[in-house]
Formats: sequence, structure tokens, C-alpha cells
Amino acid sequence: MAFEPVPRRFFDQAKVQPDAPAYAVRAESGWVTTDWRTFTGEVMAAARALVGLGLEPGDRVGIIGPNAPSWTIMDLAAMSAGCVPVGIYTNCSAGQAGYILGHAEARVVLVGGDEAAEKIRSRRHELPALEVVVAMPERACSDPDVLTWSAFLAGGLTVDPARVETRMEALGEDDLGVLIYTSGTTGPPKGSMLTHGNMAAASDLGRELLPDSFLGARHLSYLPMAHAAERALTVLGPASFGYAVYYADAIDRMVEYLKEVQPDLFLGVPRVWEKMHDGLLARLSLARGARARFIAWARRAGLEVHTLRCEGKEPRGRLAWRYSVAKRLLFGPIRKAVGLSRARVLLSGAAPLSADVLRDLASLDLPVRELYGQTEDCGPTTNNRPGETRWGSVGRPFRGCEVRIADDGEILVRGPHVFAGYFKDPEGTEAVLREGWLHSGDLGHFDADGYLFITGRKKDILITAGGKNIAPRNLEEALKRSPLVEEAVVLGDRRKHLAALVTLRRGVARQVLHVPDSAPDRPEAWPGLVEALRAHLAEIHQEFSQVEHVRKVAVLDRSLSVESGELTPTLKLRRSVIAERHAALIERLYAPDGPDVLFEPREPA
Repeated sequence: MAFEPVPRRFFDQAKVQPDAPAYAVRAESGWVTTDWRTFTGEVMAAARALVGLGLEPGDRVGIIGPNAPSWTIMDLAAMSAGCVPVGIYTNCSAGQAGYILGHAEARVVLVGGDEAAEKIRSRRHELPALEVVVAMPERACSDPDVLTWSAFLAGGLTVDPARVETRMEALGEDDLGVLIYTSGTTGPPKGSMLTHGNMAAASDLGRELLPDSFLGARHLSYLPMAHAAERALTVLGPASFGYAVYYADAIDRMVEYLKEVQPDLFLGVPRVWEKMHDGLLARLSLARGARARFIAWARRAGLEVHTLRCEGKEPRGRLAWRYSVAKRLLFGPIRKAVGLSRARVLLSGAAPLSADVLRDLASLDLPVRELYGQTEDCGPTTNNRPGETRWGSVGRPFRGCEVRIADDGEILVRGPHVFAGYFKDPEGTEAVLREGWLHSGDLGHFDADGYLFITGRKKDILITAGGKNIAPRNLEEALKRSPLVEEAVVLGDRRKHLAALVTLRRGVARQVLHVPDSAPDRPEAWPGLVEALRAHLAEIHQEFSQVEHVRKVAVLDRSLSVESGELTPTLKLRRSVIAERHAALIERLYAPDGPDVLFEPREPA
């Protein structure tokens, strides 16, 4: 296939479907759409403005703000002008934003609102390359030193569009297209250099995730745009396949907007699917009598059907009839209620999702497919395809992507979508790119049918005081199989035995334990909780060797969060932050003769 950069693909969409919706934003009156002809005009205007500011091919353009059309417009405009967009997580600190902008030597930055502008202003003295700060039109700034969006665009009115076209035509496969900085689970963020060739190849690989025709489909953009997965779905995907993007300007409005938009494509990180799963099962558990029996009957049919479909088969006879009845009376209303009535593609990524949760969702006619990838290969590594799905695995390699397992269990990836290295970091690049193979840092194995199973991270390996190497992920997933446990963090590095910090699904726990509404919101006072946790530990210990047994558990007083720094913006564990934040509690866990289940003291209000 001839190389065609993403910006060129984007502008071609206006030729294919000029009047079709390209994106939508939520207004007081409802969702307001913008067509492809207008959208491409907006990107061209922003590209001309960048050229008017004097930016040259290869110059970097920062973006920090909520998911919004102007983010995508600036991203595509920068690439069209031969420049390099650099996304920054909205909830990062001023220090983190300053570090990324300084490291990237960004000359322009687009900011969403006063809070983002203040982060940049407070670090401006550390950013000698930064010349212009522009405000998103969706989030204006009161700072007079910040250029308004309209003033920014006005600066490009005298720039001939042909200058942008010339730059776009000059884009080569090896030219730097975007810098995506890691969210920093360990150490400072690293800038992954993705070329225009990488992005075009990743888009082509990703085609197998979608049905044959996806024009006119909808995607709800709610995960941080600075993350490779959301950028792939909101920038690369529409440019190549022509679907429309509906923007959720705040992740906490995702549930509301999901019901309104009813997207055709939805990617959820595991926490999103787990919360949906828990909410649905909690509501269905309230049914009694004939209604409860019908729900159980329908869910059995749903699970049987989707088990068959995982193998490329379709239900027949009585099972097909049962499924049609269940779909009409239960599954249809459920899918509409959660916002997935139109959904044809349901994906889970960024972290593992329990096979039990996948089965439960399938029993409710929500067949979620896990996929796997990393920023360093633009996203596509493996996926569970329709008709080729194995719950608990992350599927088979994308066609055109090579994946193999090293002698030490590390997953290696090779293909045209693998990045060019880390920006200004030759040592870091050499550590992960060797002889054409990307060393992912993840551990896994293939089963006999070629499905990949992730078993952990090399850097997450715990080495006990007895010298045993233990991957915590499988234990954490086992702990989370309890309906009581929301999150689990297994400890034990250089310790005599393993222990764990857990957070509770408080609403579910109160229901399971029959805690009355009048009881205090203090888990240590809930009858049966300690015994339930002990019983769950005893059950999962049957699956693991003696050295992998979790001897003690501490229940945290609150959930882990992005705001506390314990989770990345894509909800992965930041183990070092968690260990530091709860150091005193961890020492109590390892105190001699201490209880096997203890509770974190409540912080004063």
C-alpha cells in the first residue's frame, strides 16, 4: 500500500463525505454537529496560522486541555504544517507540564482555560523556546498574555494555503509526526517519537477492529487526548475511516453523554467496564420471583451465544429463539440504558480486564474484546477479532505485526508501526529497540492457538527476601474477583511474605454483607467483612504456590485516584507513589504478630 500520511487522509474525507457530521459538541440545546467540509476548513485555517507564526517543519506544538474539537484541530493542523503536536495530560502538575514543554522545546502551546494557562505561566521562565500561548475557544482564558483563538487564526489569513499543501506533500514516512509522552509510572515522562509512517501503518493495522463500513458511525471521546489510545481513536481513526467524534469535555460526564450519544465504537479502560458490570449486576440482583428466573434464563442464553460467536459460530434452533426473546425483553433495554444500543465495537485496553467480568458482560449481550498495545508501537499489537476471541487473552497479533516471546518471557514486537525511539534519549532507545524488535517490558505467553496472555510487567516483578520472583498482576486480578474488592496492590519486594492493599466496592460490599443503611460508613465495623476477605484469600490460594500466598491484607479508607497521583490518567497503578503514600500502613502490615486483616485509619475531615 502506497504511503499516505494521516493529514492527507483527513483532508480527503471532505471529498468523500463533505456534508456528513465530522464531530459534535454538547450545547444547552443538545448535540451540535459540524460537517467534514467545515472541519477540514478549520484545520487548514489553524495550519496557516502556525505557518504565519513562523513555525518551521519539525517545530513542536504543545496542547493541554480537555477533549475538544480545538485539540484535534491543532493536532492535525500541526501535522499538516509539518510540525509536531505534543499532548499533555490536563490533570498534570505545573512541574510536569513545564518539564514536557521544556524537553520538547515547544514554540507554541494551546491551553484549555485559566488553570492550564496558569500552569504554563508559572513555568514560563523555564521555557526559553516557548513563544506563544493560545487559548482553546471552548475554554477561554482571562490572561491578557494568552492569544485568543480568533486572534491566532487571524494571523494566518495572509498565508497562502498552498504553503500548507506544499508542506503536507513533503511529509515522508521517516518524518517525526507526533511526540507522545508516557504518563510516568516510573521516572520522568519519555517522549515517544512516532513518525508519519508509524501512524499511517498503525491506522492500516487498526482497520481490522472495525466493520467493513464505518462511515457515519459515532465515537465518544472521553479518555485523555494525550494518551495514545484516545488519540488513535479521535485523530487517526476518523481521518482514515470517516467516523464522527462526539466530545466529552470531562470524564465524569462520560456516563451521561454515553446514554445521549449511543456510539457505534466504545473503548473502555477496565475500571469503566468494571463499574458498568458492578452497577448492572447490582440492579439485576434486586429482581425477585419470575423476573429473577427470566433474567437468569436470558443470561444463560446470552453467554451461550457469545461463547459460540467467540469461535466464529452462530446460534441456531432453540438457542437462537431464546436469544431473540432475551434481546427484545432484556438485552435491548440494558444496552440502551447504559448507552450502547448502537455499539458494534466494544473494546477494552490499557490494562487487563478479568475474564469473569468479560463473561458476565457477554451474558448481558455486551461482548467486549480485549486488545493490547503500547505507545511505542502506536497502539496495535494484538486483538481479539470477531469470531476469534478468547476471554482472558489479549488476542492474536494484528495482521502485519510480528510478536514473539523472549527467553525471559518478555513480549517483543516488530512492524512498520514501531516507533523511532525516545526523544533526546539514545540510551533509553537502545534499551527498548534492539535488532528491529521493540522490547515491551510486558511479560506473557502464547497458548497453543496463538492467543497472547499477559502475565505482568518486568519492572513490577517482586523479589521476596527468599529470592523468589513473583509477578503481582495475576494475584491482583485474583483478589479483584471478589465482588467486594475494587482494586488490589500486592506487596512483598525484599519481604519475607506477600501482603496486599485493597480498596472496596463499598456499595456492593454493603449489599453483599447485608449492612443496613443506618450502619456507619466504616468498613471495619461491618459484620462479616473480615471473614469474607479471609475466605476469599483461602479460595485463591488454591490456585497459587505457597510462596505466592498473600498473608495479610490492609483495607484502604478510600479508592485510589488520579488526583492523588496513585493512578495514571489511564487508571494504571503507580506502585511507587502508592507505596510511599501508604508507607506507615505497609509497615503495620509487616509488623510481627499483627492482624491478618487491618484497616487504614480514617483521615480527619
